[in-house]
Amino acid sequence: MAEAATGAVRVEKVRGRSALTRCLARYPLKLIAPSKVGPASCDAVWLYALTYGGGIVSGDTISCTVSVGDGCTAAITTQASTKVYKAVGSKCSEQLLEASVGEDALLAVIPDPVTCFSTARYHQKQVFQISANSNLVIVDWFTSGRYECGEKWDFSFYKSVNHIFLGDQPLFIDSVLLEQGSNCSIAEQMKEYNVIAMVVLLGPKLKSIQERMQDEVRKLMSGQLRPPTSGGSLYAMRSQPPQHPQRPPLVASCSPFGRTGTGMVARVAAISTELVYGFLRQHLAALEPFLGASPYSTS
Repeated sequence: MAEAATGAVRVEKVRGRSALTRCLARYPLKLIAPSKVGPASCDAVWLYALTYGGGIVSGDTISCTVSVGDGCTAAITTQASTKVYKAVGSKCSEQLLEASVGEDALLAVIPDPVTCFSTARYHQKQVFQISANSNLVIVDWFTSGRYECGEKWDFSFYKSVNHIFLGDQPLFIDSVLLEQGSNCSIAEQMKEYNVIAMVVLLGPKLKSIQERMQDEVRKLMSGQLRPPTSGGSLYAMRSQPPQHPQRPPLVASCSPFGRTGTGMVARVAAISTELVYGFLRQHLAALEPFLGASPYSTS
């Protein structure tokens, strides 16, 4: 396995404003901190995580630690999808993130999707340590591959793990595993869907965004999944062959978590990346007052 690339980020209050006090990275990881995102009045630090080769090579491990101090705001994103190149033998490409979020702080992890090439093997793990009044946004999503070129669910292995801890107590534990099997391929299980996404919203600052997303998703799905009605007679309906309902181009669900429902997780499946970008733009636009810019507005 190639030598691990390590990044370290710290955001603290300096003269009353969120400031990047530590930002270290080594090959193949690169961290870019733009001097200005959004209006000057916005108190948020933005970071772009990149790789020098435009993707993750088989066997590479990229690890990063992030600390967001009390009352600070930080956003971590990417400039394009994270490409995972073809595996060499059984080597797996890995990304590891360990983050701590202080009291009344906000961390938004809002990357573009992971795209695994044919035969790629990829493992991602993200662990978040929060306080009682921390605020956290996680967008974790991936595509079927270069599906516009006919490469659809052709990777060998994909695993993504997200853990959120409040003190030493697990608050949210999630794992997604896709692996090619002998009985049924990933493509056969996924049908026509090409993108899978998860959105986590946690914390008091995000409560209204959670409630709005839950309401809008409920309305969206109730309209899409409502069975068709017919004005014909009962005899005419019985005489017709059974109709197989067409799957919606995007399906979504929302569920609360945590003892008092302080967190919410949304899960999305769609036939195209553009549909999920649209979903994220719509439902995360309300983060702009906190971050200074609307997530995915330029995607």
